Amino acid sequence: MIELKNVERSYRTGHTETWVLRRIGLTFRPWEFITIMGPSGAGKSSLLNVLGMLDDQWRGEFSFDGEAVHLMNRKQRADLARRRIGMVFQSYHLLDDLTVAENIDLPLSYKDIPRADRQALVADTLDRFNIVGKKDLYPHQLSGGQQQLVGIARAMIHKPALLLADEPTGNLQSKQAKEIMEMFKQLNEQGTMIVQVTHSEANAEYGTRTIELRDGWIHSDTAGLAEMANEGVGQ
Repeated sequence: MIELKNVERSYRTGHTETWVLRRIGLTFRPWEFITIMGPSGAGKSSLLNVLGMLDDQWRGEFSFDGEAVHLMNRKQRADLARRRIGMVFQSYHLLDDLTVAENIDLPLSYKDIPRADRQALVADTLDRFNIVGKKDLYPHQLSGGQQQLVGIARAMIHKPALLLADEPTGNLQSKQAKEIMEMFKQLNEQGTMIVQVTHSEANAEYGTRTIELRDGWIHSDTAGLAEMANEGVGQ
């Protein structure tokens, strides 16, 4: 379970302070598939960066499965994120000096998994995403859509406790986008909490809960409906 209490984030330019998150208080439970929506500049990506432990300049309290993230140093947060979180970035964030197969293997390398088992998992994932023929290529040799598929495969391969996705299907054709969202849904049903940022109403329909941000504030949250739909789950 994730709990955020009074989380705030601002940027200072000279004497001006610009707020991107204001008094965010949220509780996410393991079964949830959460969609974050809102106009540009609403704070959606800033919230994902806090949840992904990529940003340590925020204020407030953040609990991840009982661990106080706000009390951790940068290394402790990075270690926790590598072990428990998968991220799909809008700009891919693949490592240029690693092949497709090596990029996908990266999350497994942080876990105590025998090399042979890792190789089998990577092979299965390459096949599942229909990118076996790209396994020895480097990111710069791939199209934008192919890089997006590799990024999604990398995020999903270790079945993280939390999957964060920023516009996950933005560079994919509609058929591919639907296939990816179905994979997300299956992963969620297997126990991974998913938080996606999207402008796509079709993608939002896969979620169990929608939160709308405006100007850094929570404008609306369908948490009550999600609670009723999942009454008794995880208790």
